[in-house]
Parts: sequence; structure tokens; C-alpha cells
Amino acid sequence: MTDLSNLVSQCGVDLYDAEVVNENGRVIYRVYITKNGGVSLEECEAVSKLLSPIYDVMPPVSGEWILEVSSPGLERKLSKIEHFTLSIGEFAKIILNDKTEIKGKIVSVKDDNICINIKNNESIEVKFENIKKAKTYMEW
Repeated sequence: MTDLSNLVSQCGVDLYDAEVVNENGRVIYRVYITKNGGVSLEECEAVSKLLSPIYDVMPPVSGEWILEVSSPGLERKLSKIEHFTLSIGEFAKIILNDKTEIKGKIVSVKDDNICINIKNNESIEVKFENIKKAKTYMEW
């Protein structure tokens, strides 16, 4: 299978993530792209036009499916350690494997340890392996 990250980089963007979801009985293959300063609609279109003919020959999933290309958005899933590194300085809601919920600002990432400022400059470290689910959020 062709390396998706290398393919999308041909359009001047970076691969953030890809996922297969089932919505309203439809299988959707979502490709999330990013770059400094944000992603334009034209860049999403360029990636879609690049991937479509490749996936017509080598589909990423079996059966009928739809390709969607977009930015991950302001409030996005953090499912890889790299996502936390890219989100330093942003707020995150983290649910640990033991169901503990942590909300705060991502301060740093070192190896598999994520430092979160939770309140009044109080920080805690969380091991990536202990995270069940996480996403960024905006404070308005």
C-alpha cells in the first residue's frame, strides 16, 4: 500500500490522521490533513484529486465507500503522541483508562509523558499509554 503521508505531502500538507467510520449506513474513509496556518478548501480538493485515482485501483477499504478529506478542526482527537506534540499550548480533555477526566493546557511532551497544566499553574504528567481518549477544546 502506498504511504499516505508521502502522498499528501505532494500537495504541500501533512497527514494528521485517517479513519474509517460508518455513518447512516455509509462507509466513509476520512483523511485529515494539516499545515501551519491552516488548510484551505483548495488543498483538501487537491489531496482528494490525488488520492481518488489511486484508491480507484487500490481501495483503502473493501466494499462501497466515500472519500472525505478535511482538516482535523479546532477541536480534534488526539490519538497519537505526535498529536499531543502538535497541540502544545492548546487545551485538552483527557480521559484515562481508569475513567479519570483531566482538563487543562498541554505544556510539554517528552518521550511518552504529557505534561498538563490543570489549574493555578499546577501541572501533572500523564503517560500516553494510560490515555483512553483525548481531544482538544477551545475556551471561549
